[in-house]
Amino acid sequence: MFLVASVLLFCYNHIVMKKIFCLVLSAVIMLSCCSCSNLGMNKKERYQSSFLDLFDTYSTVIAYDTSEKAFDEHYEQFYNRLAEYDKLFDIYNSYDGMVNLYTLNQQAKDGPVKVDSRIVDLLEYCKYVYDLSDGKTNVCFGSVLRIWHNSRQHGIDNPDEAALPDIQELEAAAVHTDFDSLIIDKENSTVYFSDPQLRLDVGAVAKGYAVREICSWAKENLWTSAAISIGGNICTFGYKEDDGKTLWNIAIEYPDTSVKDYLANVKITDLSVVTSGDYQRYYTVDGKKYCHIINPDTLMPSDYMASVSVICDDSALGDALSTTLFNMPIEQGMAMVDGMDGVEAVWVDKDYNEHYSTGFKNYVE
Repeated sequence: MFLVASVLLFCYNHIVMKKIFCLVLSAVIMLSCCSCSNLGMNKKERYQSSFLDLFDTYSTVIAYDTSEKAFDEHYEQFYNRLAEYDKLFDIYNSYDGMVNLYTLNQQAKDGPVKVDSRIVDLLEYCKYVYDLSDGKTNVCFGSVLRIWHNSRQHGIDNPDEAALPDIQELEAAAVHTDFDSLIIDKENSTVYFSDPQLRLDVGAVAKGYAVREICSWAKENLWTSAAISIGGNICTFGYKEDDGKTLWNIAIEYPDTSVKDYLANVKITDLSVVTSGDYQRYYTVDGKKYCHIINPDTLMPSDYMASVSVICDDSALGDALSTTLFNMPIEQGMAMVDGMDGVEAVWVDKDYNEHYSTGFKNYVE
């Protein structure tokens, strides 16, 4: 006799975040009925909790723990730690007693600003991403992205007035996006903008970076098996049932759900899945949809792909790569991924043709 339970996790990204997509985490758990002597005193059970108020997105934690009380205590620790990253990396709001990225955007033009070491570490990682992507993922692009954000929000709120930003305004803002103008002093934990008009927008990296850090900490301190989705940035470790063998199932949504629900169902552990897409966060001007991902080469919304999904062991890298690949022609992106160890990807182009990196289908169910 068996009890079968299916868990579907729908992850939605909201206004301020750069990645728009929906990923579904499916965990099919089969538990055998057996005698109490076989269960053991320390058998772990599956628990789940969700929240909406961090990183402006829907998130869910599925983990195996020894009791509901233990899970609740561990979950509270997890939530509180993630909340610190949410506030530190926020570019839209300030918080009493905290110097965060919003503070930097307001003050770093006037001189070095003392910051939490986690901000320094994030920005140093962003420099690595900038070099890796040949500038296609640039967190110093905030002056341009702010213009697009304002135009998109006005167009969503006032559809009859929806319009594209003025190209001359975009070009003038793009002058102030040089990464070398971001001066990071790791030893003194300070950040300074040598260009007073530089602005940070870390949406391409910060959520994935926070997921990487929080999952590593949770694995070391809280749980042996968990699947964690923060707005669709999914990180896994351990196994379903905490049994040492059953992989987690991650279903990647197809960008046009009127055709089919899912692009692929992958089986993984100790890996992350991150998707960027054009199909949820966009606005319409003169009948054409313009997505939120801006190509730094054209200063316009990227027009290569409908979606890109990345599998790798680092959620921060997956987050950055999904944006980078979204801003590349398919041939260039595939060459990049195939040249990297431990990274696989699947692309859906604008004509809804599917393209897979060399080893992606090794993960497909």
